[in-house]
Amino acid sequence: QVQLVESGGGLAQPGGSLRLSCAASGSIFSMVTIDTMGWFRQTPGKQRELVARITRAGRAEYADFVKGRFTISRDNAKNTVSLQMSNLKPEDTAVYHCNAVNMGNYMYWGQGTQVTVSS
Repeated sequence: QVQLVESGGGLAQPGGSLRLSCAASGSIFSMVTIDTMGWFRQTPGKQRELVARITRAGRAEYADFVKGRFTISRDNAKNTVSLQMSNLKPEDTAVYHCNAVNMGNYMYWGQGTQVTVSS
């Protein structure tokens, strides 16, 4: 079993920045079998959508709507994944969920952290 705990959400102005972090914990076996970690977001009435994800080897993938604005990074030794968000837009307002996928394609989810972009 893997537990994911997010931090770093909050309020930002349009054009501003926020950094989200997610720490994974669990047994040694569960930690070493995590492959991809990433971030999804969800707004009321909409499906959860991928924002960015990164493999254990460091290969990153971004949704088109965040390319050039968000950067995902990962520390395998610390079992953490971070999302640096810049040039934020009001439409980035959502609950952001940390996600981890193990080598058996089982998904783990964090509780989510609210990001609000408003002037």
